Amino acid sequence: MNGALENITVIDMSRVLAGPWASQMLADFGADVIKIERPDHGDETRYWGPPFIKNKTPNQPPQSAYYHCTNRNKKSIAIDINKLDGQKIIKDLIVKSDVLIENFKVGGLIKYGLDYESIKKLNPNLIYCSITGFGQNGPSANRAGYDAMIQGEGGLMSITGESEGEPMKVGVALVDVMAGLYSCNAILAALMARNKIKKGQHIDISLLDVQAATLANQGMNYLSTKNNPKRHGNSHPNIVPYQTFKTKDGRIILAIGNDSQFKRFCQLTDSNYLSIDKKYESNENRVINRETLIPILQKILQTKPTQWWINKLESIDVPCGPVNKLSQVFEHPQLKHRKLIKQVPDKDGNLVDTIGSPINLSETPLIYKSASPELSQHCEQILESSLGYSKNKISELKRSKIIS
Repeated sequence: MNGALENITVIDMSRVLAGPWASQMLADFGADVIKIERPDHGDETRYWGPPFIKNKTPNQPPQSAYYHCTNRNKKSIAIDINKLDGQKIIKDLIVKSDVLIENFKVGGLIKYGLDYESIKKLNPNLIYCSITGFGQNGPSANRAGYDAMIQGEGGLMSITGESEGEPMKVGVALVDVMAGLYSCNAILAALMARNKIKKGQHIDISLLDVQAATLANQGMNYLSTKNNPKRHGNSHPNIVPYQTFKTKDGRIILAIGNDSQFKRFCQLTDSNYLSIDKKYESNENRVINRETLIPILQKILQTKPTQWWINKLESIDVPCGPVNKLSQVFEHPQLKHRKLIKQVPDKDGNLVDTIGSPINLSETPLIYKSASPELSQHCEQILESSLGYSKNKISELKRSKIIS
């Protein structure tokens, strides 16, 4: 069965994570994604290891696990953008495409004639998505932006970590991932809009905007009070008890979201006195009095093993769960049933594990057809089938080191 984005062609000129994350989502939906890379080097993330899925060879850069997390289902072609013939190849591909994704610094593509204002003259129907650290305008527009620095500058680190500890970044490049998600959403919206307005448009995605927008409840907590939210470690700023606790043999996360759940917890643990105490009977009061309540709950929960608590709490519909390592996550019976881990073939037919998309479409299921490509793996295929170049012309371009 064909994917939802069959017949949509995407030129991916982005690198690292945010842009490739967006284009991988589009590829999973069935779009034909052409990844344009630097000759002889390719995407920086190919080198970001160990661990490596494939080691470096005389003809190929290495392929890190990082690179493989965000480049499946794509074709790769290496083109020297600094040369006029290389720029012409890219423009020829763009004329035949629906979407372009890039994450160059603001204005960085003008000298190549590949900026939006130039490209929309060649293809007015193109959806052109630019992903930068700070957006296309404003006092910080010309600054470079990277995930970790944006987690700091965008406030996420200030609300992450233990209350008396240092500000902490999240364990994955969350700003980049969220920027990829927002970019994909914007591209899909622009494709829908194109059916009405009969032309493409420019999408401007800023990592700082993404980080500020995803502050969610913590951002609104600040806007409504003008007080900087505190770090709460593994606890919740607005709900109590909603955090990790030590058990007899490990840890459990208790996610009590309302007063009735708290009452059932108290009944199970023979601590009904807590649910009728004015200090703890409502979530509002539990938030105010968390410093006296949490030690009481900790003393209760450390008397039994984690699984004992999970079995008992789930039986009375009190949300809870273990704190798993990744080895436990990928052996989780629910994830196995849902078949989240996929296997995709590389160039040589070897199967590579990949974490599938959480999106499941009933009529146009997502496609998992190939592992992340070798550098310029599809060069001849793209130039011949998409642009009609002859073998002689392709050979000449290789001799001139326009392509590799």
